[in-house]
Amino acid sequence: MSDALLPDDLVALARRVIDANRAAGRRIAVAESCTGGLVSAALTEIPGSSDVFLAGFVTYADEAKIAALGVAQDVIETFGAVSLATAWAMAHGAAAKANADIAVAITGIAGPSGGSDRKPVGTVIFARALKNDDPDKALTDEKRFGDIGRGGIRHQAALCALELLLPDAPLGEGTDAP
Repeated sequence: MSDALLPDDLVALARRVIDANRAAGRRIAVAESCTGGLVSAALTEIPGSSDVFLAGFVTYADEAKIAALGVAQDVIETFGAVSLATAWAMAHGAAAKANADIAVAITGIAGPSGGSDRKPVGTVIFARALKNDDPDKALTDEKRFGDIGRGGIRHQAALCALELLLPDAPLGEGTDAP
């Protein structure tokens, strides 16, 4: 039995992320909304992760996304907090603020309320920003986990975010980034 506070699958994947990024010489950051720090917690379960993991930003409220990550208020007002554009801005803000080689952002609707026909509960948006990447290049993805419960949605979102931190992780390209 592990002494980790988190599920074994999260910790095992976080270990892969830390080891792979250490081997690649990359330092990472995370911007989290609906996961509330779960990805950062998984990364810090790994002893010695501080030489790879620079910062985790938990920006649950729109005001925090604006103040801590530099997300433009008009992006949130135009596209919503759960959008490709907001996730893109969060990822780029986290990468810049932490001076990281790679940053991943997560924003979504974990429920049980807050969903709509267009963005139902279980909708989670991810973005990845790489240092020195073309800022016009939007690396974003949307997943719909369904209404599998708040904990289930957050768990699946954290696993996806960790996967995106692996070197050469695939990610779809979104269309509504600024």
